[in-house]
Amino acid sequence: MLDSIKQITDKKELPMSLLLLADPSKEQVMSYALKGECYIAVEAGEVVGVYVLLQKDEHTAEIMNLAVAEPRQGKGLGKKLILHALEVAKSLGVKKVEIGTGNSSIGQLALYEKCGFQMTSIIENYFIDNYPEPIFENGIQCRDMVRLTFVF
Repeated sequence: MLDSIKQITDKKELPMSLLLLADPSKEQVMSYALKGECYIAVEAGEVVGVYVLLQKDEHTAEIMNLAVAEPRQGKGLGKKLILHALEVAKSLGVKKVEIGTGNSSIGQLALYEKCGFQMTSIIENYFIDNYPEPIFENGIQCRDMVRLTFVF
């Protein structure tokens, strides 16, 4: 049972092992985690989920990273984190929230669309051009970034 979702104010407490589930590049994670707001989901004293929200401008925020501990995946926690991120973004006064994921992230794409996000663009070869090692998910090479947007 989820105890709370709370903001981390000390960036030294970032749950890197969880953040790296969603983005295998520690350099990339650090670059946006230090600029954005990081929220963790706590259950029985254990961090079981995380997201990083970055306000890009006065109208737009982006969920830069969203991860759920493997034993907790598929149980609704990701949806709770997304809905929490949307509430935080709304309180910032932004008009839209963006999120990007890989073409091979089938489960994540379905989740984001179920939460009201719509596909808006594809950045071809994003993961090939920006990550040194090939990434595979669901037996598919992650090549392109699929961009989705939620509009309030």
